[in-house]
Amino acid sequence: MKLAFREFFRLLGFTSIIASTLPAPAAEAQWVEIRSPHFSVATDAGEKRGREVAMRFEQMRAVFSALLVKANVNIPVPLQIVAFRNTKELRQVSPLWNGKPVELAGLFQAGEDRSFIMLDMSVDNPWSVVFHEYAHQLMNGTLTAQVDPWFEEGFAEYFSTIEVDGKQARVGKIPSDTYEELRQEGLVKASDLFKVQHNSSTYNESGSHRTVFYAESSLVMHYLYDNGLVQKLSRYFELKIDQNSPVEEAIQQAFGMNATQFDKSLREYFFSGRYKYYAMPSPASIVSQDYGMNPLSLTGSRAILADIHLHSLDYRDKAIEEFQNILKEEPNNSAACRGLGYAYLQKQDFEQAGEYFKKASAADSKDPRVHYYSALLMSRQASLSGNAHLPEMTKELQAAIALDPNFADPYMLLAFAQVNAGDNEAGLGSIQKAVALSPRNEMYQLNLAQMYLGTRKPDQAIAVLKGLQKSNNPQIVQRAGEALEQAEQFQAELKEGPKSFTRVRAPGDDHSSDDRSAKDEVVVHLPNQTPPKFLKGVIQAIDCSSPPAATLTIASGKKSWKMLVTDSGHVLLIGADSFSCSWTQKKVALNYHETGDSTGSVFSIEIQ
Repeated sequence: MKLAFREFFRLLGFTSIIASTLPAPAAEAQWVEIRSPHFSVATDAGEKRGREVAMRFEQMRAVFSALLVKANVNIPVPLQIVAFRNTKELRQVSPLWNGKPVELAGLFQAGEDRSFIMLDMSVDNPWSVVFHEYAHQLMNGTLTAQVDPWFEEGFAEYFSTIEVDGKQARVGKIPSDTYEELRQEGLVKASDLFKVQHNSSTYNESGSHRTVFYAESSLVMHYLYDNGLVQKLSRYFELKIDQNSPVEEAIQQAFGMNATQFDKSLREYFFSGRYKYYAMPSPASIVSQDYGMNPLSLTGSRAILADIHLHSLDYRDKAIEEFQNILKEEPNNSAACRGLGYAYLQKQDFEQAGEYFKKASAADSKDPRVHYYSALLMSRQASLSGNAHLPEMTKELQAAIALDPNFADPYMLLAFAQVNAGDNEAGLGSIQKAVALSPRNEMYQLNLAQMYLGTRKPDQAIAVLKGLQKSNNPQIVQRAGEALEQAEQFQAELKEGPKSFTRVRAPGDDHSSDDRSAKDEVVVHLPNQTPPKFLKGVIQAIDCSSPPAATLTIASGKKSWKMLVTDSGHVLLIGADSFSCSWTQKKVALNYHETGDSTGSVFSIEIQ
């Protein structure tokens, strides 16, 4: 169950309030994998430390789940935790700045198909950085509503300091140096803090302003909790985001004080130093001794590092070389075959990608990523051959889902396969599941709105699109607005009834010879019932002179195609956030219905 504003903030309660006060590993070590109920930890810091890492994350997840008792705590992308025994080893995967690894104690690396958390187990506190990012992931899988950056970062900072022992879990303890920057730089006005958005320079540019933003966001969360105001946040965001009220007005109505009074109260709280943390009983049944442990071979541990490199722009080429070296020593290493297959898939080398996925599947048929990659490969191969192997693709996706029911992307790809096979209702169910698993993925939501329209459900589409109009992403807002206008028109046409439909036209139907005035007719675009086809080529030109329609001239082999996009703001996109009339010499794969010789009506576009 995903949570909107009021339910989310109502559940953020605590049972107890307490006043807050603020070994060298061996030269040679065996890599092991620790498997707890919800995490996989690979480490060379020893089995004991590996179990500690897994237990820490299980504890944080359990505390979060206990606080949000009606939510299904989930992260929509598979997560791999890697605990390095020292700083030198962590630097192998650290992002580069001016060609040198960045110094850090922990790192979160996001990916579409795989995310990684990496820790340096030789430092005193490797947890806070990665717990901050893990808190973001938990929120992404739980909260549907849009919130401002100060809340997201303050929330993540607040929960990053979770401590758990045998008796008690403590949430919200303040590290001694957290507010040192605020003491030096001073507080900014809360109204200014609340106005910072994801595209603001304060949020994106390194320096003291950004540091103050994070520290004061954390301070505000502590202030709200310690003064019993956190549940009033639901009212604040309803006013600010749902009703577009000015920040100052939303503060007044939600918290019962004006912005100046809020600033004064926050400053008094800050300088008092009387901060609190919240205690609750330790989550039950989290016993690290019950976790599974498997020794990792040398090639197995190297494959994990290569997988991290594959998902980093700084090391992608190095990853391919690392996978190749592993396979020279162990030709059937499933992780290396999977990784190298994915690398070739990204390079559009489908033949080699397919060979490596076959080897990976033969070596480990229980790997959900291999099944998902195999289906993704089929969808892209179809653009070359024009033959969609929908039963095989569906089988692979269903296998991926069975092995990892919380992995969102396979549901999204399955929805496309089901729609292409003519089963719109099944496709709608699959895409709804993807959105449920990753409720704040706005591209998923746009696709869901498109699916609702395709299944003649404009009311549901309108509800989704209205929500997207509050996005912090201007492109999402624009596309949602354009789609909303058409959805509302479609809704009105359905309410008027079939008598108002003076003409019915399928996509691509040429009506230039029709002598009736366009303003006198209502055009209903019926779904084309011809089998879907696929085309891969290069965009030579785009004619956008009749918006929202666009006509793409595609060169494929020795043939030129004219491909109609009936609504450029509403077409399903892969590899791009929005349709662009300036795309030229772009490699592209199209899903379309054939309407004539070298012509078609496009329903999805993949920019490659």
